[in-house]
This record gives sequence, structure tokens and C-alpha cells, in this order.
Amino acid sequence: MRSASLSLGALAVVATLAVAACSGGSTGASPSSAPPSPTSSSACPSSPMPVNPPGGAGSTPQVKLVVPVDTSTSTVLKPDPAQQIQCGKVQVDTKSNVVFASPKLANGQAKQLLMDIQVPRTPGPKPLVVYVPGGGFVQAGKEGNLPLRTYAADAGFVVASVQYRVQPDGATYADSVADVKSAIRYLRAHASTYQIDPGKVGVWGDSAGGYVVAMVGVTNGDKQYDVGDNLDQKSDVQAVVDKFGASDLSRIESDYDPASQQAAAQMMTVVGKYVNGPAGTQPVADTPATVAAANPITHIKATDPPFVIFHGSADTLISPSQTLMLHNALRAAGVKSTRYVVDGAGHGDLSFTGDTKSALQWTAANIAAPLVDFLDQNLKG
Repeated sequence: MRSASLSLGALAVVATLAVAACSGGSTGASPSSAPPSPTSSSACPSSPMPVNPPGGAGSTPQVKLVVPVDTSTSTVLKPDPAQQIQCGKVQVDTKSNVVFASPKLANGQAKQLLMDIQVPRTPGPKPLVVYVPGGGFVQAGKEGNLPLRTYAADAGFVVASVQYRVQPDGATYADSVADVKSAIRYLRAHASTYQIDPGKVGVWGDSAGGYVVAMVGVTNGDKQYDVGDNLDQKSDVQAVVDKFGASDLSRIESDYDPASQQAAAQMMTVVGKYVNGPAGTQPVADTPATVAAANPITHIKATDPPFVIFHGSADTLISPSQTLMLHNALRAAGVKSTRYVVDGAGHGDLSFTGDTKSALQWTAANIAAPLVDFLDQNLKG
């Protein structure tokens, strides 16, 4: 049996932020069809610390994962933090703060949803990857994960990082899924502007974003989530990258010790409202029909797009069993799914908790390469 630990104070931060590390470095330039500039490889841009993250670290008991990490249907990868991803093979232009939708919130006010779009200067239309950030269902910072997003753009993909409505907006999971599908339709409608091949679209999400993209992938063709603008465009995707996302929202904390489960009570209240609606007061475990509809496993069908799934073996926020359930259900239905367990890795970039080495495990070249290889295999050619 393996165990992992993280301070409960850090858990409070992570429960609200997940992997919401902020980033910068946008050029604000418009996409260009110019050929790539000959450049040498260099370190990918870094993501600066978030400004005023909620919560805070403290001297508290330890969070413990008390179930074995099952790797029987997965591939174990041992990260090499000394060998980091490199960028700079091509020029990448960024268009920031593009408004793609203005849905109404629970209070009746409209909220502008924004995206940042990275376009590599390579000839012709390119596959699109829509990146969906984490944030514990309470934030959705599109600026996050800049190093890996740039790495994917450097590999020849248009990468659009998108906002979506979250629980403090009065939103449910269905609203978040609808927002990501709205972003996909918008980008297809503006494919020529951003040099996108509209027939080759993938989604990639971390943590809460991993959950959302799993739902997006298994609801291809389900029109109940297609609301808003550009309804003449499809929201279907051809590939899904799920990094340490939840699947059964009623069991997020069930693999941790009792003290950890008690500490997660506030997070589970947020999850309950995210599933049942802002007026919902029941725990998700008491609303089985509703939580089943919010579980991507419920929607799996043989025609779903291929998945690649990543999870750290030492994740103390979302148990590795969450992605294992999804992976095994996809395979049982005949869907192509590959799952990687990253040995010793935690829940993404936790540098804002004082863990300055956590991000290096996820930006190690041997961990990032399978992600881009999957996108190459399923979105190129």
C-alpha cells in the first residue's frame, strides 16, 4: 500500500485552486501565416505565482491516501525533472482575451468568457487543442499552465486556453461543459482567422478541467450541451487529454483517511452545489440520479474519441482511482484509452503552496512527450 502526504492547509489552497498556477508572456500579436523563424530550442516560458491565492498553508495534520495505487491497466512513468521540456522551435503568436461567449449567470447578469489563443507560425491549417484549466470548480484561470501549452503550440497545434463558468457563478457542471463546447464552436466558426483545421479538434484539461474535458468527450453529439452562439458548428472532438480529473464527484475524498475527509468537507459542499445547483443543500452522495448524470462514465459509448489519461501516484486531492474508473470503463466499452501513472507526482503545479519542485515532475520531457505523441497520432495526418 502506498501513502502520500500534504498539509491540510495546502489542501485548502488546492481545493480552491487545483492547478491554477498563473502565467504570462503573451505577445498579443495577431496570428501570422509567415514561415517559422529558425530558432534554437530553449526553456519554455514559466508561469508566475498566482496573485493572492485563497487559503494558505499552516501547521496541520497530514493528508493521507490510504488505498493502493492500481497500475494494472496502466503504464507507470518515472519523471526525470532534470530533463525539462524545450520550446522555441517555431515562432508562436498569441491573441489574448478573445471573447467567445457571454452566457447569463444565476443572477441574470452576463459574463464574458475569454480565451487566449496560441498560433504557431507554420504553413497551412493546424489541429486545434482547447485547454481547460483546473481550479477546484471555483476558478478557471485561462493563464495557467503556460509552459506545457507553449510546448504543445511549439509542436504545431493551435492551443486555445478557455475560461468557463464555475460554482461561485451559480453554475453547475452542465454549464461548464456547455461553455467549453461553446468555445469549440466559436473556434470552428473562426477557423480561417486562427489557421485551424476544423476537422481536427482535441480537448485537454487538468484537475477540474480534466473532469470537464472528459464530459465534453463522452457527450459528442449530445445536443443538450450545445447552447448559445455558433450552433451551425459542431462541438464534437476527436481526442481527449484528461490529467488527474475526477470522474465520480460523489467519491472524490473517499480514498483518504478520516481526518482528510473531514478537512475536505467544505470542498464537498462546493461540489454538491456544482452538481445539484446553487440552491442544492444535499450532499452529492444523497442525490444518486443527479450525480450519475454528472459522471462521464454514465455517458460512455463505443464511438467516443480516444483518451489519454495522466495521474500522479502521490496525488492527495483527486485520488488516482478516479481516473482508473474512467479508464477501465472506456476500455470496457471499446474506446481507445491509455492511462499513465506518474510515479511520485502530486496534483500538478503546487508551487504556490511552497512546493517548488512539484511542477518539474509534470514538465519533465519524458512526461510531456506522451501527451504530444497522443495529439500527433490522433489529430495530425
